[in-house]
Amino acid sequence: MNAFDRHDVEAERAPEAAFGIAAPPVGKPGPQKRDLIAGLEKGLAVISAFDQDRPRLTMTEVASLCGLTRAAARRYLITLEYLGYVTSDRKMYALTPKVLRLGQSYMHSARLPRIVQPELHKLAYALKEASSAGVLDGDDVICIAATSAGRVVSSTLQPGTRVPAYCTANGRVLLAALPQTEVDAWISRQTLAPLTPSTVTSPERLRIEIARTRSQGYAAVDQELELGLRTISVPLKSYRGDVLAAMNVSVHAARVSMDQLVNDCLPALLQAQASLRTVL
Repeated sequence: MNAFDRHDVEAERAPEAAFGIAAPPVGKPGPQKRDLIAGLEKGLAVISAFDQDRPRLTMTEVASLCGLTRAAARRYLITLEYLGYVTSDRKMYALTPKVLRLGQSYMHSARLPRIVQPELHKLAYALKEASSAGVLDGDDVICIAATSAGRVVSSTLQPGTRVPAYCTANGRVLLAALPQTEVDAWISRQTLAPLTPSTVTSPERLRIEIARTRSQGYAAVDQELELGLRTISVPLKSYRGDVLAAMNVSVHAARVSMDQLVNDCLPALLQAQASLRTVL
């Protein structure tokens, strides 16, 4: 029996919380534990341990980040390397380009990005500004579609990038769609780091901003994620009223004031929102 066939008892016993498993949506029962494949769950957690701040990791670091024993981490890394998703060099591990296939499978098969992308193009080229759409994933917003319209205002405005939800317009729109109890629980888990001098870092102030977003139906954020970046966002709703994503327009602060951003871009965003609601 080789290393890939043996059952790793300790790895199977690792708690779900260590792997960032999200709770099931409110009102929807979660699966039974016996129906879950722990090995797949933990293998994906190992892939997720690598990011921009940690592009190369040792086996011990992977074990620590994923709540695994070192022996279990070794088996997962060996398996991922065998499958071509990980490469190693002197005890350091890194992801390979093959991992991009996982994201491409979503982008090529999911209905939401394919429906939203044409509307983003129309919006961006009408306003001559960059536009993108994103969904909430834990603490972050993941961009699922984007177009620059020739305006490169931020490297975060491209499919697949992740940005913190607390300091972005798309993030606040998506948080505003949650019940207040979930918003409070989400805020309590956050480290509200000051990414710029304008970033909101007070939990109470963030609650106020999310409540304002919920009340007015849009969020406008002034240079909280990046200096020079101003963004306005609206929710994308299904015909039943469920918020599926958020859509924004981003501009450079040197060219567009906050008042101009709202006055010039919000009507076009609301028009695109209404158009998409009929097909979502």
